[in-house]
Amino acid sequence: MDDNAVYEARLELVDFVIEVFHDTPDEAFIERLLTGEVAMPGEAVNDHLDAGFEELRQFIEQNEGRDPAEVENELAKEYTRIMVGPRPDVLPHETFYRDDTDFISEGLADVEASFGAAGWSPPEEYGEENDHVAVEFAFLRFLIERQRTGMEETIGFERVFLDEHLLTWLGEFADHLNEETDEPLFLAAAHIAVGTAAFEDEIIAQLL
Repeated sequence: MDDNAVYEARLELVDFVIEVFHDTPDEAFIERLLTGEVAMPGEAVNDHLDAGFEELRQFIEQNEGRDPAEVENELAKEYTRIMVGPRPDVLPHETFYRDDTDFISEGLADVEASFGAAGWSPPEEYGEENDHVAVEFAFLRFLIERQRTGMEETIGFERVFLDEHLLTWLGEFADHLNEETDEPLFLAAAHIAVGTAAFEDEIIAQLL
């Protein structure tokens, strides 16, 4: 696989996590999944990515031939139940899972400091606190895009962000989500989030 293909694969993984978790997955995204427009690897990558793509295949099989709008409505109900509330079971925020900080407390400033050090500001359309999984993956996307243009300093920024943030909580988040829902699309995205962080960890280790 050439460098461009590797960058495309990295960005597609990140984008999948963002699409599923930044809000209720929308009809257009669901239609792309159900019509086979989202590529899946043909061979094993790592345990979490493999598990995630297996859940995704299950989601596609369960919903094959259905109206994407109907699927969207069902996903919206489940997304709201488990991650919005009024009393959500799962909060997809780093500071909810970290033992060394309180939810949306001083740990949030640490996340934002990583963004600022790399010269990035979160997109306003996400509407979530900056330690939300979709926001953190949007930052990861920014770093990967900059690496693609030759900005080598972003490799170091990603190394720190993986070690101090993403790798510290995504596994527990995925385990928690697995306990609270049977929806394969959400389970797929949780596994793919963990697997992508592990995949990035390996890539960055090679680049440094």
